[in-house]
Amino acid sequence: MAVDHNVFITEESIEGETAGPLAGRTIAVKDNLSTAGVRTTCGSEMLADYVPPYDATAVTRVTDAGATIVGKANMDEFGMGTTTETSAFGPTRNPADPERVPGGSSGGSAAAVAAGEADLALGSDTGGSVRCPAAFCGVVGIKPTYGLVSRYGLVAYANSLEQIGPIANTVEDAATLLDVIAGPDPHDGTTREAGADSDYAAAADGDVDGMTIGVVTELFDGADERVVETVEAAIADLEARGAETVEVSLPSLEYAVQAYYVIAMSEASSNLARFDGVRYGHRGESDGNWNESFAETREAFGAEVKRRILLGTYALSAGYHDAYYAKAQDARAWIKADFDDAFESVDAIASPTMPVLPFELGESLDDPLRMYLADANTTPVNLANLPAISVPAGTADGLPVGLQLVGPAFGEETIVRAASAVEDAL
Repeated sequence: MAVDHNVFITEESIEGETAGPLAGRTIAVKDNLSTAGVRTTCGSEMLADYVPPYDATAVTRVTDAGATIVGKANMDEFGMGTTTETSAFGPTRNPADPERVPGGSSGGSAAAVAAGEADLALGSDTGGSVRCPAAFCGVVGIKPTYGLVSRYGLVAYANSLEQIGPIANTVEDAATLLDVIAGPDPHDGTTREAGADSDYAAAADGDVDGMTIGVVTELFDGADERVVETVEAAIADLEARGAETVEVSLPSLEYAVQAYYVIAMSEASSNLARFDGVRYGHRGESDGNWNESFAETREAFGAEVKRRILLGTYALSAGYHDAYYAKAQDARAWIKADFDDAFESVDAIASPTMPVLPFELGESLDDPLRMYLADANTTPVNLANLPAISVPAGTADGLPVGLQLVGPAFGEETIVRAASAVEDAL
């Protein structure tokens, strides 16, 4: 009997052009990317009936390139989660083991590719939300440099951190999708010309001879031994192909998770203030005053979203801004400086993508802190606005393990090349 992995919130076919680099390919689109005429829910009751009047730039680019969208993929509500269990439309199951989570928040996108329900997928990555599910589902996921891919049409969670990224079964396919969606966009002032003329798919040649890869000691400490062994074996494969590995230390990473969640929750509390029942989305039916109606409207948010809004509002409130938000921004600057220093002597940085194997369904729901700490290896990349890729490194106890490769700003070609060497060896 076939397992229903609950991959899609909405199954809808949106035909692409007849020709182009993605012609004949199917693609799943995370449900926080606007699709004209097709509902976009963000995995929330708040937007259960919302139908955007326009396409996100990334959506337009994939259909112009010939891809056919086959559905809007399930996700943690408003991107807030690491397991795709906070979705108002039920959890997605991991195709590698249906009793385990697929990772999050782009779990539906990664599961769609892993289960063969789409050739490719688009996700968004605020603190690891493309790389985490890619690692847990045994597929490839790329978090681009901030500014390489337009965020126009992406429902905002934390603007200064998030990027739209590709998910695919192979490094070359993920790189091909990145070629399609990358490049400046007049609708998004944060996009840059840098990298627009690159050929990421051509970089998937596996040639790492002479490449120097830094192994971050801090990101192996405390990781599951099975994960460490699998990732170390993949790094050994890179050495066998001519890469040199050196240990690097990034002491600032001790504070990355704390800094990330203060910044992300603060931005979320501001971004989600727009859901007030006046303009769009769920609206409370209270006949009382405006405050009562507003409170009733925001009951449509799930528990995890409410938690992050409250914590973010607290961190930004008078008397606490300097104690929390300002210190988190200082830590962010330190993290970026540590990466910059490391890239003076290495071409890429390697670590486990996730320090743990996929959780069992329900395992982390009652322990949010455990879920937050699982993001320890992915959040630093977003704080530093760098590119990273998760590539399958093998399996442990039959479950997928991902190797993360981080590059300097707009160094996507380097990490694609290194990831393709890992893929070839595997």
